[in-house]
Amino acid sequence: MWKRIWTLFSARNKEFYRDKSALGWNFLFPFLIIIGFSFIFSEDSQTFYKVGVIQSDNQLVTSVNDEHLNTFLQTKYIEFVPFDSDEKALNILQHHKIDLVINPAEKQYWISDSSPKGYIAEKLLWSGKIESKVEYIKQNIDGWEVPYIEWLFPGILGMNMMFSSLFGVGYVVVRYRKNGVLKRLSVTPTRPFEFLTAQVVSRMFLLLVTTAIVFVGCKTIYGFENRGSYVSLIFICSLGGFSMVALGLLIASRSSSEEFAGGILNLISWPMMFLSEVWFSLEGSEPWVRKLSSFFPLTHLVDCARRIMNNGAGLFDLTYQISALAVMSVLFLTLGSLLFKWQRI
Repeated sequence: MWKRIWTLFSARNKEFYRDKSALGWNFLFPFLIIIGFSFIFSEDSQTFYKVGVIQSDNQLVTSVNDEHLNTFLQTKYIEFVPFDSDEKALNILQHHKIDLVINPAEKQYWISDSSPKGYIAEKLLWSGKIESKVEYIKQNIDGWEVPYIEWLFPGILGMNMMFSSLFGVGYVVVRYRKNGVLKRLSVTPTRPFEFLTAQVVSRMFLLLVTTAIVFVGCKTIYGFENRGSYVSLIFICSLGGFSMVALGLLIASRSSSEEFAGGILNLISWPMMFLSEVWFSLEGSEPWVRKLSSFFPLTHLVDCARRIMNNGAGLFDLTYQISALAVMSVLFLTLGSLLFKWQRI
């Protein structure tokens, strides 16, 4: 059995690295994204901002006894997000999920000095200043600040892992079935368990190797910090990658149409990419949007990777996300194994 698994594992790996275009894109795509965003955000130009407002009842005040603040609250293209405590708002501000925090009761505001959006938001706050008896006092955030590009980096890694997992397994297995490869394997001693095991192990091996190379390359070029344990980071990447590989196998378990499988994979991967906080925070969005995002494995992978790399969190701090990824992995793999067919149906 192990010899057959090893043969299938080796064959799949050779098929991957012999495809020079796919191999190059797996390495090149994350670098292009990181380089592009590093240039974009160095220009200090943003068009949409989020401002947190501290309110005791968690509701924004539409009319307060401060004409300057009222003027600012009416500014277009700014989303005002209510918070019930300074601690919660500042924690979110530190991780660039909002750009500025105002406490009307204490006449204070906070920004992150490393955030270009925070800088512009502060300028907008004072651009409509009128004569007022009360002045806001700028406060500093205690502790380290996370540069935006470091906040973005785990999301880019997670997105690259998602595409590699879903299309590298789901699309390939469908192509095998369509081309008759699985039909020929079905008359050999190879069992479905051995074939699926080889596919999962091969993709996990390639996934971790390519992700490690991208991580080391970006860390060398940009000097990214990992404030947590590398062991924890590797564990989370392995678990998150395994969950998405299992999802790819589930999608490919019966389909024999590359067009249909590609459509399903796109239908899953694009909403997952945009709703998993890869590019932007969902803070202040509708509750149902945040609820929907919790069903995506990429959401938990990116959240864990950010908390480890940016906050130095340990595995004990990520119990909920780890449990969610483990449940998803078992569910996807079990359903994929039960539904798997060698031949077209």
